[in-house]
Parts: sequence; structure tokens; C-alpha cells
Amino acid sequence: MNTYTTRGTCSRQIQFDIKDDNTLTGVKFIGGCTGNTQGIAKLVEGRTIDEVISLLKGIQCRGGTSCPDQLATALIKYKEKNNI
Repeated sequence: MNTYTTRGTCSRQIQFDIKDDNTLTGVKFIGGCTGNTQGIAKLVEGRTIDEVISLLKGIQCRGGTSCPDQLATALIKYKEKNNI
């Protein structure tokens, strides 16, 4: 399980797993608007890291970011850390 502490959003943390084929599974937001974050988690389930980044990076809410944007940021950092 990977954990990312969010910045500038109502959610405080994002947890996720990455399968061997670089697809997401088990995405869970801690805090935030429950319906929205559950919806995001279901929509990204089974998608590749790059696909999710492409879809969600740059989505704005308040403070210049959003929960979807923070998930994209978490995945970018995951890729950097794991040389993907």
C-alpha cells in the first residue's frame, strides 16, 4: 500500500496499490467529500498510472489543486520514486 499526504485539499491522504502491469487498485481517499472521492476511486480502478495522470492532472477545485489532481501528483511521485 502506497500513501500520499495531500496538499491544498479537503482530503488529507490518498492510499493506493499498483499492480505489476502498472494499473491502480485499492484507491482510497482519507477525508474529503466522500461521494466524490469514492467516485474518483472507482473510475480509476484498473487504469494505468499514465492514463490516470493524463486524465486528472491539472483539475482545479480550490487552492490551485483538487483531489483528482492530488492523485495525479501522487502517481507522478510514485513513478519518480520507482523509476517508471
